[in-house]
Amino acid sequence: MGIGDRLCYGGDYNPEQWPARVWAEDVALMRQARVTLVTVGVFAWSRLEPAPGRYTFDWLDDVLDLLHTGGIRVALATPTASPPPWFSLAHPGALPVTADGVRLHHGSRDTYCAATPAYRTAALRIAAALADRYAHHPAVALWHVHNEYGTTCHCEHTARAFRRWLTARHGDLAGLNDAWVTSFWGQHYSDWAQVSTPRATQYLANPGQLLDFRRFWSDTLLAAYTEQRDRLRAANPAIPVTTNYVLGDWVPVDHARWATEVDLVAVDHYPSAVDGAAEEQTALVADLARGWARHAAGRRPVTAPPPAGLPGTAGAWLLMESAPNQIHTAGRMHTKEPGRMLRHSLGHVARGSHGAMFFQWRAPAGGAERFHSALVPHAGPDSRVFREAVELGAALDRLGEVRGTVEASVALVVDAASGWALRHPGLPSTRLGHHEEVAAVHRALWRAGFGCDTVTAGDPLDGYRLLVLPALYLVDDATAGWLSGYVRGGGHLLATYLSGAADEHARVRLGGYPGALRDLLGVLAEEFHPLADDDHVRLDDGGTGRIWAETLRLSGADTVASYAGGVLDGRPAVTRHRAGAGAAWYVSTRPDGATYRGLLDTVARTAGVAPVCATAPEGVEAVRRRDEDASWLFLFNHTDREQRVPARGVELLSAKPVEAAVTLPPGGVAVLRERTG
Repeated sequence: MGIGDRLCYGGDYNPEQWPARVWAEDVALMRQARVTLVTVGVFAWSRLEPAPGRYTFDWLDDVLDLLHTGGIRVALATPTASPPPWFSLAHPGALPVTADGVRLHHGSRDTYCAATPAYRTAALRIAAALADRYAHHPAVALWHVHNEYGTTCHCEHTARAFRRWLTARHGDLAGLNDAWVTSFWGQHYSDWAQVSTPRATQYLANPGQLLDFRRFWSDTLLAAYTEQRDRLRAANPAIPVTTNYVLGDWVPVDHARWATEVDLVAVDHYPSAVDGAAEEQTALVADLARGWARHAAGRRPVTAPPPAGLPGTAGAWLLMESAPNQIHTAGRMHTKEPGRMLRHSLGHVARGSHGAMFFQWRAPAGGAERFHSALVPHAGPDSRVFREAVELGAALDRLGEVRGTVEASVALVVDAASGWALRHPGLPSTRLGHHEEVAAVHRALWRAGFGCDTVTAGDPLDGYRLLVLPALYLVDDATAGWLSGYVRGGGHLLATYLSGAADEHARVRLGGYPGALRDLLGVLAEEFHPLADDDHVRLDDGGTGRIWAETLRLSGADTVASYAGGVLDGRPAVTRHRAGAGAAWYVSTRPDGATYRGLLDTVARTAGVAPVCATAPEGVEAVRRRDEDASWLFLFNHTDREQRVPARGVELLSAKPVEAAVTLPPGGVAVLRERTG
């Protein structure tokens, strides 16, 4: 059946948590809300296989039949993120071990080590049983493997697998010792048996070892995924296969690399901010997901069609999980204001998501996440939350015609390994981070109204007038050449501090920062100046910088802005260097919000980049989707005031024509099929 014919709407459905009499009510409510897809079975391993090799599929048969009769498609999950109690009891060596050497016990989810043969065998067995039984069930439109891959371990199984991985990567101990610079602190290895995982140790761990351990786990978890994927695909190649990405610096997964192995990029997103930053985070995650999907599409053979049953647009992806009516912060659950669920959901659709999915459908009465947000809350369907769910379903139903690519002339380079490397505790400041820099740049572009894609090093850059490197700490020679070719061919590049400072093994490039990019940027940083949390530097153009500053020496670049006051008074802070037909800018500090927005506005306009909708008032977000013969403009009013935006076309949510301008109520959304003639 596939999922490409309608936008996906629904979420995780856990019928095993409810008596069978509730199932019919669930399907009726799903139809009322216009649900099109639900994920079933994510945490149901103990119900599907209550004892080794003994399966109880009768209840799942009934559920799938009921959903199919109701016209609701299913993303059928393999439940391998939550092994059953019998497995943990039979295989205690498969329980995860922390860096401190503590073996964790059953009682939560993710109680497994993916490097353990017993776990991999059991996981593949339950996946195969599901494939054999349901690969041709008419309800199944998508396979959902596992859930939120990210669990790591330091057991002996892991140590042995890590040594095998290191041998494949570095060839021999000489290569390993060179990459990890083991001559420092006398860590030189003379036998592979001496090499282990980066366990808790006396002081700072080896940065090369930590970086490679993250890479190892990304590859190991990917292998666990592809084992199941291949078995499911063999049972019925017409059903696409995916897994849901969980985001965060703790996740040892290179999502760009994984994107080439899934049929559909699917992400989970739970904003961590309750103010307007939640909308900024929504836009960033959507742009990241679309970037990973485009990365994968660019590596698919030209003659290869998109996977069966999936949307054909390069960059299409799916919001697999989000929270309907809550924002989950570190300390509390913030109740979303009326209309915010719609605004967040359509924000993802505007940026390429093939729908909006939630965790979860019905709030459970018990369990660890009993107060997690749900489309059917504890209060039941007679509630604001469910009424807004019905409203969202109707809105998505009206947007089925939207297609095409997202309009963007700016690209950000995002790199998982740079993020991992900048987590080492031995850096000059604890406030450094690749993903934090990505967010800061994206926020400034978002507030200035510029469309933005995210790319992976080596991706094609045709059509991008501006490329931004936010603390791209690890730069190998191939990436340096890729960047040089872009600029010398006429592109505009903006690189922030820490970009190019180290090679792919996290070894600092000698000769001065920014290392691999010195010649391209025309600057040399002799010394860095980390700033205290409450400290800042002033710039002579009125701007402000935080976190970091550098003693810069020009080697061909021109000064755009200088430091004003302090030990760096008069020295360059922001520079520009002409290289070939293009230009390369360098920013040696973290500009504050207003300064960053002003700088990026200047750089973007110099590069010939225009805002998506130049007439949109402050606080109104604009995103445009476009194909060969039509365009659709999404407008989001993030203010508490009515806003008016000049436009012409048909507003799809209301089906009303717009002749001169669309009026957005406070917190309102409009989607226009534009008319330009």
